[in-house]
Formats: sequence, C-alpha cells, structure tokens
Amino acid sequence: MNQLISAIKVKNLSFYYNTQKIFQNVSMDIYQGKVTAIIGPSGCGKSTFVKCLNRMIELEGKVRVEGGVEFFNQNIYERRVNLTRLRRQVSIVLPKPNLFPMSVYDNVAYGVKILGWHPKAELDRIVESAIKDADLWEEVKNKLHKSALDLSGGQQQRLCIARALAVKPQVILMDEPCFALDPIARIKVEGLIQRLRLRSELTMVIISHNLQQVQRLSDFTALFYTNENRIGEMIEFGTTNKIFTNPLDSRTRDYISYHLN
Repeated sequence: MNQLISAIKVKNLSFYYNTQKIFQNVSMDIYQGKVTAIIGPSGCGKSTFVKCLNRMIELEGKVRVEGGVEFFNQNIYERRVNLTRLRRQVSIVLPKPNLFPMSVYDNVAYGVKILGWHPKAELDRIVESAIKDADLWEEVKNKLHKSALDLSGGQQQRLCIARALAVKPQVILMDEPCFALDPIARIKVEGLIQRLRLRSELTMVIISHNLQQVQRLSDFTALFYTNENRIGEMIEFGTTNKIFTNPLDSRTRDYISYHLN
C-alpha cells in the first residue's frame, strides 16, 4: 500500500451549541485520495462533525469548538484563516439539494465567480467540465440557461456536486448525498462517487445510514455513537473492511450486524 497522507487531521475535537456538548474528544485522520465514511445512529453528531471540517457549522449560531482540525498541517481554527478559501478547498454537499433560484449554468458558475473574474470562454469551459465530471452533461446541456429548480431531485443533487467540483476542491464533504432519492437516482449518484474515487488527488468524506453503500464506496469508516450522557463519541475507526469484518468494539459489531440484516 502506498504511504497514506493526512488531508485532514482531527485532534481531540469537541463541539458545543451554546453550552450543550454535541460530541467530544474525536481524533482521526482523513486520508488524501481516499473515501472516509461516517456512520452511526441519528443524533450522535455526524453532520455537526462534518460541518466542523470546513467551519460551515459557524453559520448555525453560537458555537464553540475545543481541540483542533488541521488541513494539510494548517490549523483551520486559527483566527487568520481565510474562510472563503477554506470552504473552496473543503467543499460540502448537503443531504437535500440547496440550489440557488437561478439557471443551471449560473449555479455551477457561482462559486467560480466569487473567486475572481474569468473570461466568458474560460467560464464556459469550467462549467461544462464540472457538469461532465458530475455525469450530468447529456441531461442538461440543452437546459443550461433554464432554472436549475426544474430539474429532478437526482439531477439537482448531481448539480450540487458539479457546483462543488467547479471550484477544484481538495476535499468534498457529502452529508447523506443519496437522501430521499429514488433508486435510479441513487445509483447514478453512487456511480458518480465511484468515478470520483479514481482521482488520486480528491478526498471525500461521506455520511451514510446505508451500510451496503458504505461498503461499496468507502476505504475507511468511522463509527460515532452516543454515550450514557447523550454526547457523541467516535468509538471506532479503521479500514472499511476491518470495521465490517473484524471490529474491535462490541457496539460496532452490534450496530453493523443490526443494520446489515
């Protein structure tokens, strides 16, 4: 196996909404070019944890973190961190499509325009490339200047992925990317993630309650659980194969056995 490089290193991370602790003492490495899955029961802090990785969580009110998150050895919680740059480098796709009420083209171009001016021809190329990378081009190439909200749910989710890809992130965070999609749309999104896995430079973190999907898509898996005080903790982390076939913690074994059967 090639030497693993940490794209994101989480060190003893704890998180609070106001004074309520949501999760505590999470430490893990998210490896460059790999897919890491976050699994666990509802309410254990998975989505909150993922939003801490690019500080999107700070948009949700009065929050506090303890510990650290390093993105290629830079502490993202230092005061001087440029949040616009961080959120371009570590992009996020939410469970439900969060498209803007504008055209397909303008949705994909939105983040690119924020980063700086591009000639029209270059912007066209970036948009087309991102939509192709999201395996959506043939379906929308004649609808680029129509409302993105007219697309189907599955198409909208892939357009959100295209929008994320357009700004050339190093990491993409996906929180339940197949949430509420019909089986055909889910297969298309999964196939897209499988193709993105082939990019050695792209790192992905995926939250999923579908353990068969986790087995198909991920290289590493972390299991979050709540303790007796209803505070989330990461109880086990390792290769997906090891987590599913030879877990160290009985709670991991029970959770996987229950959700696979």
